[in-house]
Amino acid sequence: MDLDFKKMNGLVPAIIQDASTAKVLMLGFMNEEAYKKTVETGKVTFFSRTKNRLWTKGEESGNFLNVVSIKEDCDQDTLLIEVHPVGPVCHTGSDTCWNDTNEQPVMFLKELQDFIDKRHKEMPEGSYTTSLFESGINKIAQKVGEEAVETVIEATNGTDERLIYEGSDLLYHLIVLLTSKGYRIEDLARELQERHSASWKKH
Repeated sequence: MDLDFKKMNGLVPAIIQDASTAKVLMLGFMNEEAYKKTVETGKVTFFSRTKNRLWTKGEESGNFLNVVSIKEDCDQDTLLIEVHPVGPVCHTGSDTCWNDTNEQPVMFLKELQDFIDKRHKEMPEGSYTTSLFESGINKIAQKVGEEAVETVIEATNGTDERLIYEGSDLLYHLIVLLTSKGYRIEDLARELQERHSASWKKH
């Protein structure tokens, strides 16, 4: 990575984003030394303009920002750093420096998909997901059908709590089915996105 530290007198802005929720957590600045330390340690380190020194986020609070990925922009003068934060990010105690709650539960579906992909690739013994893949496509499809029926039963004659429980089972097994066919949950999202377009026509 060949960053241009000259434009801002030796500094580049670093946008910090939660890798799981996609929420922007904070903005800091790095000089070349801070950038190198971030890469070496896997914990985000900034250059503090007020203290005029390197500052590893969490060095006092323990609320570190553990690096997942680092990307440079097209002009090579700004960083986007995806992290797994440990605790709240802002010094005020807020999840983000914009006082947002760092929650996006729907983003967990991607994590779940990645986990199921990993199971499909590694097939560890003793895993329920592995046993599903080993049972074959017909059994997986049958399981999706069973979970769909149980979801309908809870929706019509059960409780809201059981509806959410059975619906979660249905979604999980549907992702396993998609994975076994070489697809991901994002493929369904793209299909729904296309259907949302005014120009979409039913096949």
